[in-house]
Amino acid sequence: MVTEKPPRIVLVDDLRSFVDGRVAQVARTSTAGIEALERHRGQRLDELWLDHDLGGDDTIWPVVEVLERAAFEERPFDIGVVYVHSANPAGLAKILQALRRWGYQVRSAAGSPHVGYLSEAE
Repeated sequence: MVTEKPPRIVLVDDLRSFVDGRVAQVARTSTAGIEALERHRGQRLDELWLDHDLGGDDTIWPVVEVLERAAFEERPFDIGVVYVHSANPAGLAKILQALRRWGYQVRSAAGSPHVGYLSEAE
């Protein structure tokens, strides 16, 4: 019997998590998001979920720049789908445009029921 490996999912969001309990590596800052990407370098990442505003002055742009640089160097990350679930419409549009330009499969997931605030403790 062949057992399926669980999908590799990374969520970069300062406050929200998956409300359906799916297993994912969660990064709360852009620095942690970059570290999570680098840990998966050379492996397929099934889903990457990105929020734009990450608290204070932090945004997703350092993560997007790592993805862009990798594609520019002809070593793009192997990602099934990048979902952008930001509530910031202008930020969401810019992320979609930037990553599509480099050939990543990107989808808007604004308002997705899959991500939300689980508790005050998170």
